[in-house]
Amino acid sequence: MAETAKPALLKRRAPGLYTVILVKLGKALLLLGLAVGAYSLLGENLKTQLEELLRHLRQDPEQRFWALLGERLDLVTSAHLRSIASGTLLYSLLLFTESFGLMRRTWWAGWLAIGETAFFIPVEVAGLVQHFRAGVLVILVINVLIVWYLTANRKRLFRPHHPKAG
Repeated sequence: MAETAKPALLKRRAPGLYTVILVKLGKALLLLGLAVGAYSLLGENLKTQLEELLRHLRQDPEQRFWALLGERLDLVTSAHLRSIASGTLLYSLLLFTESFGLMRRTWWAGWLAIGETAFFIPVEVAGLVQHFRAGVLVILVINVLIVWYLTANRKRLFRPHHPKAG
């Protein structure tokens, strides 16, 4: 009976950690889907694929925005697309690893999550300085909160590292 209460107690004591895990898992799944989608487009005419998608969505491919996007897609080579897909896949795998470690409350996952999340904060600030976008501001605030929460609570949330004597 005490063992069934223990997970509920841990869950109650670390709702912020479970929120961070869900955010990381959500990003990992989204990026995995994007990588698979990008790999599936290798060897395809991206402009034609965009036009087919727009027609399926009942959008006019001749609208200025879509026409400009189609022109830019003509510049994307298979090598570029493969590089983008591979980078996206690797980043999604990093986020899955990070999420798994956070679920297990391992010390390295806490540091990995802090470092990975903090890495993007200067990029987001620079982006906001160049051109303000509310979406980027929301992402920046979420990332700052994640870094703050994990840093402030790392001793409570994660098992300490005990290297084996060798």
